[in-house]
Amino acid sequence: MAYIKNIFDKNFLEYASYVIKDRAIPDLEDGLKPVQRRIMHSLFEMDDGKFHKVANVVGHCMQYHPHGDASIGDALVVLACKDFFIEKQGNFGNIFTGDRASAARYIECRATGFSRDIFYNPKITKFADSYDGRKKEPLLFPAKIPVALIIGAEGIAVGMSTKILPHNILEVLEAEKACLSGKDFTLYPDFPSGAFVDVSEYREGNGKVLVRAKLDTSDPKKIVIRELPFGSTTESLIASVENAAKAGRLKIQSIDDYTTENVEIEIKLARGVYSEETVDALYAWTECEQMISVQFLLIKENFPCVMTVSEVLKYHAKQLVRILIKELELEKKELTDKLHLRNLERIFIEERIYKAIENQKTAESVAKAVIKGFLPFMKEVGSRQISDEDIEHLLKIPIRRISLYDINKARNEMDEIKARIKEINAHLKNITAYALSFLDALIAKIKANEDLGHGARRTVVSKFEKTSVKEVVKKDLALKYDKSSGYVGTTVGGDLVAEVSPFDRILIIKRGGIWTVQDIQDKVFIGENAWWIGLADKDVLAKTVFTVIYKDKKSGLAYIKRCVIEGWIMNKEYSLLTGAAAESDEQEKTEILLVSAQQKFSFTLRYVPKPRLKVLEEEFKAHKFIVKGIKAGGVRLSAKEVKRVDFKKEK
Repeated sequence: MAYIKNIFDKNFLEYASYVIKDRAIPDLEDGLKPVQRRIMHSLFEMDDGKFHKVANVVGHCMQYHPHGDASIGDALVVLACKDFFIEKQGNFGNIFTGDRASAARYIECRATGFSRDIFYNPKITKFADSYDGRKKEPLLFPAKIPVALIIGAEGIAVGMSTKILPHNILEVLEAEKACLSGKDFTLYPDFPSGAFVDVSEYREGNGKVLVRAKLDTSDPKKIVIRELPFGSTTESLIASVENAAKAGRLKIQSIDDYTTENVEIEIKLARGVYSEETVDALYAWTECEQMISVQFLLIKENFPCVMTVSEVLKYHAKQLVRILIKELELEKKELTDKLHLRNLERIFIEERIYKAIENQKTAESVAKAVIKGFLPFMKEVGSRQISDEDIEHLLKIPIRRISLYDINKARNEMDEIKARIKEINAHLKNITAYALSFLDALIAKIKANEDLGHGARRTVVSKFEKTSVKEVVKKDLALKYDKSSGYVGTTVGGDLVAEVSPFDRILIIKRGGIWTVQDIQDKVFIGENAWWIGLADKDVLAKTVFTVIYKDKKSGLAYIKRCVIEGWIMNKEYSLLTGAAAESDEQEKTEILLVSAQQKFSFTLRYVPKPRLKVLEEEFKAHKFIVKGIKAGGVRLSAKEVKRVDFKKEK
């Protein structure tokens, strides 16, 4: 059994690790999940400037992704609808209505130039074998911006999940510039559906946000929803409105969806109902207002890690500098090699060194003749040695090129290379300024791109509180109590206790001193002559002092206790005397004489007549006794046996 358990433990850990790292959670470095990375890699490989059938892209991607075409197709459509990295042609669905994309054989796509600027550089990208060993796929793209912040992400793995909200791309780039410059910045979510968001509890990606639809209430008899809250579609929002109307929480005449490129859901209100008084009900009962919990979980250096928005931006600001240094150093090396070869070509042709190889008969003698021919010109060659590869390159120069060789053109080309190397050296010395200029160029490109809406913010950041259902619901139910039958509820005859709503809760203090809090019901038995029934509003109860007068059945002595009820568990019975869970023997030992919520009153103790007892009654003022905790014991009022208590309200 131990052996089998070890096998299960090992396999489960491997599976959990695989789901977390290779399926559900995006990586910090490029902000993509593995399937998204493989889709982009396939688009880069297939790129010829033309659109490709999505079905072909999916088929190509299956060389790298072992989980079937459905997962690839769905992920491609979602990524394409972000409008940054994949250019679409055809019906890719509608993020507003929730309509699905057309079949993969009918729609086309290709990688955008923006995605190449951000991701594509195979010369500095690390590759690994694909799942079947036949291909090479990128481990991670060297992304120059924090992609996870821009497109957002959502994924559920084993024992953890991530929900990253999308942010405005221009604001992200400006924040990255601020990081490079050592300036302060703030960054809040921005949704493609627009509407409103309250970020007071965002906590840099690890708290929650409150989102609201944009409502047009200019017509008092109808409400038009112009923008959707994040996470909703027109279909789901309309369904929530219809459900609320069926439950009697909204009074509407009809609801129609006129959404095309822009959201337009028209709600016509019932007779006698107006838009101003319906808005709060829409927020309380429908998807027009929602609370969204978020967690910024990413894979960092091969391990899952919860990060903040600031940490991600600072990481990517440093990563941008590292990537740009790599690219500049790589370009400098390539240009230096090119300059070296162009210089060798010039000397080889201008000084007619190629003439020395005409009479040579072996490869070794040819190579020696070339090296010998360069000896007088080594100062022009520089400190770099002439390698066998250089000689091979020179010997492959065709006769036609030698005969048409233009010395001035060659020198101009070399001057241009030298100028570019000088420029690269300047960038390397001032790498921060170069990184800022790179981001400025990206910002200018985005502002000029009409498909991205010029990068303008769509969601309005504002301050508002979640609409409470209790505040919206009208207290139009009569809660009554029949003392003779012992029933309380909204369908019971008897004395009116309070006007309530279906969502209120009531506090009941029964005859034996047992109290409980429960929901409003049509009819429920609580016993005859209950001491107190009222709304269980914590704000009100915190100011309500209950005075309890009781006597010990054995000794007959009376006690007083004044306390406040502050907390409870629903439908659980408590003792007013001890504050703890009710026990059956408490009622056998004590007898409750009086329970009152009056703040000021007096009461008279009537004593049991006994020989030599001169005083048979005594008056007390309740407010003279100290208010203690509900778990505290009572204070003895007298050393005489009590017969009864008479209540007297003070004027």
